[in-house]
Formats: sequence, structure tokens, C-alpha cells
Amino acid sequence: MAKQKLSPKARSAKKKRDLAFAKTFARKRKKAENQRKRRKAIKEGKNIKGKDYDHKKKKFVSVKKNRGNYGKGTKKE
Repeated sequence: MAKQKLSPKARSAKKKRDLAFAKTFARKRKKAENQRKRRKAIKEGKNIKGKDYDHKKKKFVSVKKNRGNYGKGTKKE
């Protein structure tokens, strides 16, 4: 993925926003949950390389499918 083309001032502001979000309790909790799921899957011998956990389907699916909402994108129906 290409870098965003931001001015130095905008880049600095984005860095601060991103760091503040990453340090929130909710984000830390979700990250820890995902780490536990990935470690468990690896122990069970599953190949999860290039996959994300889908909380709707309760299993690991490709990044493309999970983030693309299975071809529906981000549209609300």
C-alpha cells in the first residue's frame, strides 16, 4: 500500500491521532483478543497466514473478503 501524501503538519497531526486511538482501552482489549485467537489457531495447526478473524463468521477468512465485506464494500443497505 502506498504512503499517504500528507504535508509535514498533517502527518504530525495524524501520527498523534493514530497513537491516541491505539492507546485506548477498547483498542487494547480488541488487539489482545485477536492475539489470543491467532495464537490458539496456530497451536491447532491452522494456516492463518494472510487471514483476518471474521467476528461475524467466527473464523479466519482472507483479508480481502473480510475487509471488503464479501463484495458489498462499506455500503449500508
